[in-house]
Amino acid sequence: MEKRVAIIGAGTSGLLACKYTLEKGFNPIVFEAEEGVGGLWRHTIEFTKLQTTISTYQFSDFLWHSFAKEESPNSQQVLHYLNSYVQRFSLFPYIKFNTKVMEVEYVGESSEEMETWELWGGNGRPFFSKGTWHIAVQDTKTFSIEK
Repeated sequence: MEKRVAIIGAGTSGLLACKYTLEKGFNPIVFEAEEGVGGLWRHTIEFTKLQTTISTYQFSDFLWHSFAKEESPNSQQVLHYLNSYVQRFSLFPYIKFNTKVMEVEYVGESSEEMETWELWGGNGRPFFSKGTWHIAVQDTKTFSIEK
């Protein structure tokens, strides 16, 4: 059975989730409503800067190095860093751009049965194997919805 994972958003957290699920043998798909990676960094004014130092806002396996010389890089430098991360770890094929998640629904066990589970069913596996997740997405260019 294919181990698929849906990730909503290609911001910092979504990119990390994509990389690490790939490393664990899953097949991720990142649904990103925008045309590029970066999340909220795509919507800041150019002179917006990190409010923390770069040492506290970097991937442990991909350091800032040449992306910024100052301790608080601006939004364009952050976007360049995030895009370089995606390129370095070949994540682009797993990102579906211009795709907005409209609805996520779990179809499987009854609510009553799920309430009896402890810590993800007690076996370390989420929702056993009976259920599935149904995701409805909208193409942000054509506004068509796919379920």
